[in-house]
Amino acid sequence: MRMRNARRALAALAALVITTGLSAALVRAAGGNLVIKGSDTLVMLSQAWAEEYMKRHPEANIAVTGGGSGTGIAALINGTTDLANCSRAMKASEIAKCKDRGFVPAAHAVALDGLAIAVHAANPVPGLSLDQLRGIYTGKITDWQQVGGKPGKILVLSRESNSGTYVYFRDFVLRGRNYRSDALLMPSTKAIQQEITGNRNAIGYGGLAYFKGKPNVKVLPVSMKGKAPVYPGDDNVRSGAYPIARPLYIYSKGKPGGLAADFIRFCLSKEGQDLVGRVGYVALRK
Repeated sequence: MRMRNARRALAALAALVITTGLSAALVRAAGGNLVIKGSDTLVMLSQAWAEEYMKRHPEANIAVTGGGSGTGIAALINGTTDLANCSRAMKASEIAKCKDRGFVPAAHAVALDGLAIAVHAANPVPGLSLDQLRGIYTGKITDWQQVGGKPGKILVLSRESNSGTYVYFRDFVLRGRNYRSDALLMPSTKAIQQEITGNRNAIGYGGLAYFKGKPNVKVLPVSMKGKAPVYPGDDNVRSGAYPIARPLYIYSKGKPGGLAADFIRFCLSKEGQDLVGRVGYVALRK
């Protein structure tokens, strides 16, 4: 049920950009400072957006940092960021905390992402089913030969618990089950990619942009029960054919204004969405 709902949501997002109180047309840029914190998945894309925006509008100063979706949401709540990058939707408890601070958070879907499953390039496993992936990450499958690979203990890599990607993977892939106790919790998706590069028995997950085209890393196609394996390409992510796909959000304190509003408009403009594809993510529309 969760997977079906997720695919429906992605299909809807691909057809309709969901924002709160924003026009699709760009307006005169606002100067000043803008702080953006949160999702590690969104760091590369947000930095690319910020750099391009500041080239066009040198009166603006935009600072982007990661740390995880939970970190960004906490910063939005306590007032230390203007915008929060999130690779998951806010939890009800987080929305309640925002309301306690006097604002209702607004979600702006800015891109799509196929959550990639990555292994070392020398790993002969051609792909994995969701059931096999769930088995690996919950500890039921511990050796590569159990899924058609060469004998070798699987080294399971995960993001840390403050990561929105960690939460999404647990909820939608593991179906709410706990990660295996010996999973290595990594501080960033880049750290996962680097560990895979040097370990032939490692497996990890993260935004496709972190793995695509990297040396000694292979992205595996993923299949649902009874269906062929699917690679997280743009069309497969937009249509929901790839089973581990999700929208990426920027959260603001209610309807944004000034520089924050204009920056989000830029992200959703044709120029901003063209950057989405160039960086390695999936634009909301073709």
